[in-house]
Amino acid sequence: MNRTRLPLAFLLVVTASAGVYGQHGAESAAPTRPQTPATTQQATTRDANREKLRTVLDTAGTKINVDFRQSDKQPYNFVGVLKTGLKNADAFEIVISVSAEETIHFRIFPHYGNAYVNVDKVRSTETLLRQMARFSDQNFLFWGADGSGDVFAGYNFTLESGFPEASIRVVLNSVAKLDAFVGQMRPSIDGSAAP
Repeated sequence: MNRTRLPLAFLLVVTASAGVYGQHGAESAAPTRPQTPATTQQATTRDANREKLRTVLDTAGTKINVDFRQSDKQPYNFVGVLKTGLKNADAFEIVISVSAEETIHFRIFPHYGNAYVNVDKVRSTETLLRQMARFSDQNFLFWGADGSGDVFAGYNFTLESGFPEASIRVVLNSVAKLDAFVGQMRPSIDGSAAP
């Protein structure tokens, strides 16, 4: 393979592997794995973690101008939209899920041009995928695409050492900073100049 195709192939594999995540709060944003029946203890723990997350989101959400709500279709997902203080993205849809495996998954979908940024619908897919890989290396949030090709920034927490309230607040406070990265993606998305 030539030098262009090898990195592109790698990025496509990485992006395809991100496809195991759900679609924007309607389904689970947690990775899909073969499920074993949850024990009563697992269900109780998951419910307790969901309620702890709800408490954090109720207080932290108001500080970043996001009203989080529990998903109607997926009771372990919370969804909120950040629309204020952005120069490049129209909004950021924030999907947070509590998994049965004691993890919390953040998926933050930028909206640009009144739509999701989709790797199959942008001006330069290859350039966008390269940018996402570079951004993943430069940030504490990683970049990926879901099964439909919609781009997201993400972060995963394990709850093995306890509930990470302060860390969840850090991630929430970082959402608006993703706007600068959407600005850098603009030439790849629609050919407009980066700010």
